[in-house]
This record gives sequence, C-alpha cells and structure tokens, in this order.
Amino acid sequence: MDIPRIFNITESAHRIHNPFTPEKLATLGAALRLESGARVLDLGSGSGEMLCTWARDHGITGTGIDLSQLFTEQAKLRAKELGVADRVELIHGDAAGYIAGEKADVAACLGATWIGGGVAGTIELLAESLRTGGFILIGEPYWLQLPPTDDVAQGCLAGSTSDFLTLPKLLASFRDLGYDVVEMVLADQDGWDRYEAAKWLTMRRWLEANPDDDLAADVRAKLTSEPERYATFTREYLGLGVFVLMAR
Repeated sequence: MDIPRIFNITESAHRIHNPFTPEKLATLGAALRLESGARVLDLGSGSGEMLCTWARDHGITGTGIDLSQLFTEQAKLRAKELGVADRVELIHGDAAGYIAGEKADVAACLGATWIGGGVAGTIELLAESLRTGGFILIGEPYWLQLPPTDDVAQGCLAGSTSDFLTLPKLLASFRDLGYDVVEMVLADQDGWDRYEAAKWLTMRRWLEANPDDDLAADVRAKLTSEPERYATFTREYLGLGVFVLMAR
C-alpha cells in the first residue's frame, strides 16, 4: 500500500507536499486560535509538518494518516526532531473512509480531496470525525483564471476545465453544502515556486544516484519538461487555498 513511486521520488525532500510554506502553515494555525490540548485529525498528512509544528507551537494533539510509507516515516522523524512524538500519532494507511474513534476539534484534508471522491465527499467524511462546533479544513486548488481550453487545463495536470472552480465559485460551493467559510489562507506565488521547483533538484540528484533504475527514463523526461510546463500552465492558472468551514 503506497502512492505511485514517482511522487515518493520527486517530493522526497519536501516537508510540505503542497504550495503552502512553513509561514503559511503558521498563519493558518494562528488564524484558528488553537488552544492547548485541541485534537486535530489530518487525512493525507504527508510528512506531518502541520501536525508536528502545531503540536510544538500550540500544544495540540493529533492523528495523521498518509498512504506514502516514506512520508509517514519522515513525519515520525519530524515529530521526534520537534519533541512532539508523544502528542501526535502518524499512521501509514489509506485515509479514504477513515473515521476517528475520538471526535476532533479540527478535521483537515489539505490537497487530497480525492480520498472522498471530491470536495463534497471529503467534507462529509471529515464531518464524521468532528465534534459539534469544530472546524473542517479543506485545502483545494482553484482556477486563478479559467483556462480557455481543456488542453490548457491538462497542462495544469487537470483533466479538464471542470476539474476545479474559480475562487468565488469554490466559496459559493461551501455555502451550498451548508457551511460557513470562517477563514481562509491562500498559497502565494513564492509558495508555488518552492513546491514545484524544489522537485527539480531532487529529480536531478536522484538521477545521478540511480542511472540504471527502471524509472530513470520517466524521471529524466519529467525533469526535462517540468520547468517549462509549470511556467506556462500551473503558474499562470492554478491557485490553492485552505478554507476553514463550520457547519451551520
């Protein structure tokens, strides 16, 4: 049970597996006005940076589940590094369908809404683990500007223009699902650059160390094409935000 190996290669040096920076994660934690002892559930927790830094900075306890064995191992090392291993539980497993045994004050899924079949399904799943009055955090891409064609959307690694909404329509969709949007923190251009460009050096170093690997040709092709693809498409058209929701 694991994610496709290419992601374990390209993002092996990442602490945050989306365009959020450490500063953005800190801003989000402060915006939630987290209290010591609050319970946080993170589905698709990656290398655990949100849970571990919030445990250090706010005294939260939490559980994270991620499908990548590598990222989960990195998360456990990060928890030890920050001295919070006794406050966070980091599980290698499938977050799809996961319901916590103890209700959380914050239930989050940042950039992995495929686990619930989309935004609406993921919100429904997170709500199963949330105490009354708690926060749902949804991290989701949105169109900065609507791509003119499906070919342009596919250049952003989407299937079509209908895969994502513009920011106003995404916010309206939360309202239509019966939630108030009570906060949001949006990734900025520097965050996108750091997320995407950091993969390129990782791929180059991996290729130098693994020239005969079965995946070497695929990684070489990706390294060759990704800078231009990113600058042409993703950088111009795609944003990402974390939206804080409370049920009405």
